[in-house]
Amino acid sequence: MDQEMRALPLSGVTVVSLEQAIAAPLASRHLADWGARVIKIERPGRGDFCRDYDFVLNGMSSQFVWTNRSKESLALDIKQPQDRDALESLLAGADVFLQNLAPGAAQRLGLDAKALVERFPRLIACDISGYGSGGPYSDKKAYDLLVQCETGLLSINGSEDHPAKGAIAIADIATGMYVLNGVLMALYARERTGRGTAFEVSLFDAMTEWMSYPSLYTAGAGKPLKRTGMRHATIAPYGPFRAGDGKTVFFGIQNEREWLSLCTNVLGDADLASDPRFVTNPDRMTNRDELERLIESRIAGTTSDQLLAQLEEASIANARLNSVEEFIDHPQLHSRHRVVNVGTPNGAVTSYLPAITIPGLTPQMGPVPAVGQHTDAILSELRERARP
Repeated sequence: MDQEMRALPLSGVTVVSLEQAIAAPLASRHLADWGARVIKIERPGRGDFCRDYDFVLNGMSSQFVWTNRSKESLALDIKQPQDRDALESLLAGADVFLQNLAPGAAQRLGLDAKALVERFPRLIACDISGYGSGGPYSDKKAYDLLVQCETGLLSINGSEDHPAKGAIAIADIATGMYVLNGVLMALYARERTGRGTAFEVSLFDAMTEWMSYPSLYTAGAGKPLKRTGMRHATIAPYGPFRAGDGKTVFFGIQNEREWLSLCTNVLGDADLASDPRFVTNPDRMTNRDELERLIESRIAGTTSDQLLAQLEEASIANARLNSVEEFIDHPQLHSRHRVVNVGTPNGAVTSYLPAITIPGLTPQMGPVPAVGQHTDAILSELRERARP
């Protein structure tokens, strides 16, 4: 490991992760990005079933490549005594242990967070589950979309006529981020107390946090947020508008200063800002359809490029409606050098730098491992460590 890697914030931290799918692998990958050594425990043979989600990226799963760079893969059958002994030896020298086995499986194996911290008092251990411990759903299997359903996300997402799921694995991503948050807090606490921490994060609890605003709105208003497709549910104007060349431009108004600027500098009608139908945001929401028709009639002679330039000049937040292909080529990505190549068993692939930028530090962007690629080396290391 070179000097730059040793300087990363989590250098020297060893993470053992008995992981599968997205939530736990994403959390451990974030730790690996910043220097932690992450040892991924996989089933011998096919390994993490996420490897088989698709084969579109050089014959590999795009989701697996996303969540598993910079890791070492150790193939173990933890129900076999010899492999279980190897896992115990790893845990004795680990700082962090993550697991997202099926409900109840970790506890039956004595690998739940509470049991592990009792055996290894400095260990930080996290149980990742669908619905958390206790309650009628604690033993229920859970996947991302199913938890989106249970927490009401689909009921507020989509168009007026058709509810829709989040197009990406938002429950898994939220869970992975809260696991990361918990690990970092526990590492900080251990520096002060010398003691490890057992904690849990569930997909349901992660999405409960994300659904707090819609829940509070529903409780206060006595009715749920409406599904509004590409428009904002409670702010107007905020959403898509068709310019004169037929292309769609998004913009949003957050306060009365911006509303006045839009009317004056983009729509060319300062008096519109004081029209009783549109004076406040609640007024504009009540008359949103009329307001949107009026705006589109005013911009009918303006191309999308011209409209974007006018909005920018008026300090109105705006965006193009990009496709994923357009995002891949986005100038903001490439001008800031946010796109890098990462090695895989099937050759280099494109990846993106982590969202955190620390001046003077380059995150670890190591290769994605093959199943069991590091088994021999890690087991040899454990044997060396056990010698008197």
